[in-house]
Amino acid sequence: MFNLFIILFIFIPLIEIYLLIAIGSEIGALPTIALILFTAGLGVTLLRQQGLITLAKIRQSLDRGELPAATLLEGLMLLIAGALLLTPGFLTDAIGFTCLVPSFRSYLANSALKKVVVAQHNRRAKTQGHKERIIIEGEFWEHKEP
Repeated sequence: MFNLFIILFIFIPLIEIYLLIAIGSEIGALPTIALILFTAGLGVTLLRQQGLITLAKIRQSLDRGELPAATLLEGLMLLIAGALLLTPGFLTDAIGFTCLVPSFRSYLANSALKKVVVAQHNRRAKTQGHKERIIIEGEFWEHKEP
């Protein structure tokens, strides 16, 4: 996990610098800066809209007495998307805008929840020292010989 963070902290800024230089050399410095500011503004506007929708979903789930686990994960993804959209660069903007797509965000949140539930189930089975019990419901009667 630590190696993943090192790779991300080294390669993402390098890719961002490369993209900024490549796009800046094609369209010019001022249009590149304007494009970065435009994507940040558009991202914040869309983020606010999606955040309010997600907050309403959380309230509805709580009102029904349900645990809004998937919706809370979606809210976390929106928080990450906001940080990525405010970071200057085209790669982070692309990832941030992808996180703003509700169906994609929902898919990722549900997938993450399934992995957590499976991992928790496996951990419980290991700590109990035996495999999961199998319960078979049925009826029985005692037969006495005469």
